Amino acid sequence: MALSPEQRKKEAGAYRVQLRWPLISGLIAVALVILGGLLIAVRDFEMVPFEIDEEWMEELVERRDPFGQATAELFDRLGGGVIGVFVVPLAIIAVLLIVKRKWAALYFTVATILSAGLVQLIKNTVDRPRPEEILIAADFGSFPSGHTANAATMAVTLALILRRYWIWIVGALYVFAMLVSRTYLGAHWLTDTLGGMLLGAGIAFIVWAPFAHRLHLERRRKQPDAEVT
Repeated sequence: MALSPEQRKKEAGAYRVQLRWPLISGLIAVALVILGGLLIAVRDFEMVPFEIDEEWMEELVERRDPFGQATAELFDRLGGGVIGVFVVPLAIIAVLLIVKRKWAALYFTVATILSAGLVQLIKNTVDRPRPEEILIAADFGSFPSGHTANAATMAVTLALILRRYWIWIVGALYVFAMLVSRTYLGAHWLTDTLGGMLLGAGIAFIVWAPFAHRLHLERRRKQPDAEVT
């Protein structure tokens, strides 16, 4: 049943209230990453990494084995390079367009591009050296982790689009696996991956705010009787 103009206005107002805390949380997350980057930039990390970074790296280096390295390298390819930067995002966008979720596709696209762009901006600004224990070839800049940021952005955007609790769980597991794999390979310090996670999730929430009502209406048209589960 179609909503009256008054009902639509009331619903839109309710959504504006509901999205405030996710928006505020996203802004706080991004602010923490920027502050963390500033802190890193004023320290000499070639000589003085954080203690938690050193301890985490030592634990993982001691536990390296062929199976663990092969698994971590799989996540390296899945979360970056041609597959992570182009194939996976474009496949998700294509699927969303096929099922006629154009606003969802636009939201995912904007969040992904903004997250990747901000990662590169902070990397270039902070220019943190990567760990000496690195096992793979990597570009400049260790903070924040682009792989982890990409994973977090994808996990949060899909969870907000599809509105299923199990997607939050699967997404959280995927982000954690990416975090561990990046540090296992020595490509990043632990704080790099935590920064990437906060940045990716924060951007997903910030970009969601202006799309929230459109996404809700679009989903309701596709699934008028669906319950959020």
